[in-house]
Amino acid sequence: MSKHRLGEFEEVVLLTVAILHDGAYGIAIIDEMEKQLERKVSIGSLQTVLRRLEKKGYLSSRFGEATKMRGGKRKRYFTLTSHGIKILETTKQQRMALWNAIPNLDFRNGHA
Repeated sequence: MSKHRLGEFEEVVLLTVAILHDGAYGIAIIDEMEKQLERKVSIGSLQTVLRRLEKKGYLSSRFGEATKMRGGKRKRYFTLTSHGIKILETTKQQRMALWNAIPNLDFRNGHA
């Protein structure tokens, strides 16, 4: 098992950054997460996780151009690093191994 593990919210943030590719910045990430998961996400919790994931080396960030619409403030764009891709792949493999280990699971009838 990997030394580092992702929490559920961390995993969702990394996956969303991957979905958005070059367009992954704060509000766009929140909008995509809310669309995909149909749940509210606060900007504060997202910013905390983005900083943590960047510190762990799973994300990198860069500033975009300043715009008048944002009062001269620049957007911070996030991208997955090779470590971020690797931890997502490891997490997916772990989850799939667990799913595959369930015997005779029949969700249609609500029981195993």
